[in-house]
Amino acid sequence: MDFEQNLRVCSYCGHHHRLSAEKRIAITFDAGSFQELDTELASLDPLQFPEYREKLETAVAKTGIKDSMLSGLAAIDGVKVAAAVSEFAFMGGSMGSVNGEKVTRTLERAVEHGCPALVFTASGGARMQEGLYSLMQMAKTTAAAEKCSRAGVPFINILTDPTTGGVLASYASIADVILAEPKALVGFAGARVSKQAGVGKVPDDFQTAEFGVNHGMIDRVVPRKEMRSTLSILLRLLGNAGGNGGNL
Repeated sequence: MDFEQNLRVCSYCGHHHRLSAEKRIAITFDAGSFQELDTELASLDPLQFPEYREKLETAVAKTGIKDSMLSGLAAIDGVKVAAAVSEFAFMGGSMGSVNGEKVTRTLERAVEHGCPALVFTASGGARMQEGLYSLMQMAKTTAAAEKCSRAGVPFINILTDPTTGGVLASYASIADVILAEPKALVGFAGARVSKQAGVGKVPDDFQTAEFGVNHGMIDRVVPRKEMRSTLSILLRLLGNAGGNGGNL
């Protein structure tokens, strides 16, 4: 009980255990403000990849959602946001065609509503069972982020454990403000692959959120208990940048 009340953060060592998308939404947004959209989207298994349909069905049964991202509109302290939250328990939060479409719609929805876009990432990267359909999402989500930039709409991305592969290599790294939870794994290929590539000895904190801050990739590491208040401050500062943002 204490562990859950502490937002799944160890009170002894401070380790931030992973959260479900549902729990993340509950502790981040104003009560009852999250309006889920894009619920009709589901993968059609475009490549007829062996056993993919079975894995999708297992993931749906396990999580109760259709894919690895929830998207919609919400508010933090009354400030409206277009939001997307990753569900790592759904096939490792992998980015397939549905995941990428939901992120894209979230960013485009922010432009439409003139409110900030807020995305929580937790992903092992692109979904290999969808091949190029998955890899195409890197370009599509990056283009959507550029639409936010051109419209003057703020885009805030929060990297949670883990954020890797194609997600990190696309929209997650080009937000206006990039935050991360403590000790989150943040990297493209992973430490083991980097070692196999012969890059030599890596620092002890290699591919952590703290390493990202120290090397200018991440703006700030924010403990989970401080995330909502930090986002509230940022939204108050940036919320009207798109022209139509502000209170619900």
